[in-house]
Amino acid sequence: MNIEQIKTKILQKNERLSAEEGLWLYEEAELLELGALANAARERLHGDTTYYNWNLHLNSTNVCKADCLFCSFARLKTGMPEAYTMDLDQARSWISERYRPGMTEIHIVNGNNPDLPFSYYLDLLRMIRAEFPDLHIKAFTAVEIHHFHEEFGLSYEEILLQLQEAGLGSLPGGGAEIFAHRVRKKICRDKANAEQWLEVHRVAHRLGLRSNCTMLYGTVERPEEIIDHLVRLRTLQDETGGFQVFIPLAFHNEGNRMERLPSPTGVDDLRIIAVSRLMLDNIPHLKAYWVMLGMKTAQIAQLFGANDFDGTVTEEKIYHMAGSDSPQGLTIDDIKRLITRAGRTPVERDTLYNEVQTIANATDGTKEHPPESPFPLYP
Repeated sequence: MNIEQIKTKILQKNERLSAEEGLWLYEEAELLELGALANAARERLHGDTTYYNWNLHLNSTNVCKADCLFCSFARLKTGMPEAYTMDLDQARSWISERYRPGMTEIHIVNGNNPDLPFSYYLDLLRMIRAEFPDLHIKAFTAVEIHHFHEEFGLSYEEILLQLQEAGLGSLPGGGAEIFAHRVRKKICRDKANAEQWLEVHRVAHRLGLRSNCTMLYGTVERPEEIIDHLVRLRTLQDETGGFQVFIPLAFHNEGNRMERLPSPTGVDDLRIIAVSRLMLDNIPHLKAYWVMLGMKTAQIAQLFGANDFDGTVTEEKIYHMAGSDSPQGLTIDDIKRLITRAGRTPVERDTLYNEVQTIANATDGTKEHPPESPFPLYP
């Protein structure tokens, strides 16, 4: 096996890589050759476009019954030092202080708080929909949906339907970690397992919800477990078509019980991004999450298979509590400058990857209706 054979398979024959080929790329391929191949695949899909969005990140509670070794954000019980839960008025004030006209998304991820009723989450969504109607609500990981299932005795479908009625627009992709049972048993043994995570997204896609997907790397996983994770995401995407973007997430080692492990290097980050782009041939977008990677690596990632830079964020807590030294947020001008300096064309998107048309750039002086996504949902 060599890089030329794989290049021919991808670029000329348009054939899917096997798990064995993906593992060879991850373990054996020369980095710049791997990056060039991933970049070619990226440009075939997206040309020189790099997407970004204008968004907020809200974490309304960090109380969490799951005791994940890698997590620096969660506090196990209400009342512990640094534990918090916003009430509805506090969440409203938090959003109001940061919201600006033109923002298109609020991203909500919380701990699995055992002290809150389901009505808390429904009321939070209803408040945002009523008072900030221009914000698409991307909220609650599959791990949180499974937590609601355990706490409130509702099926995934019942939970998602109620959340949709309250204003939910799509699901974030967190909580996937690594699907391998061996790894999950060590680092996140007491939350939704791989099969449950995948089933939540399967149900969400069937109900018409788009979702993101992720992978945590850099803890105790083996190369073959990374490839297995990508293959399982690809398999579900074959079935449903509902994943819109993959986000690889690097382990950060500050403030948690895995601090003796080194965090991944920049080379590790770029190799993961490139291999992911080549393996996930049916997931249209790949995000280089600047909060986690740092701005410079996220720039370079746009030449290694990524086509998304994420957004303004305003303000991220989970990775910063684990030692991220990136800013709490970026301005749109910052993002556009970073993308442009990487040789890419910045394009603002909404959550569902429709290009944002503003009064300033619409030809007839009005906001244009965004086009339909070309990627099919669950039939």
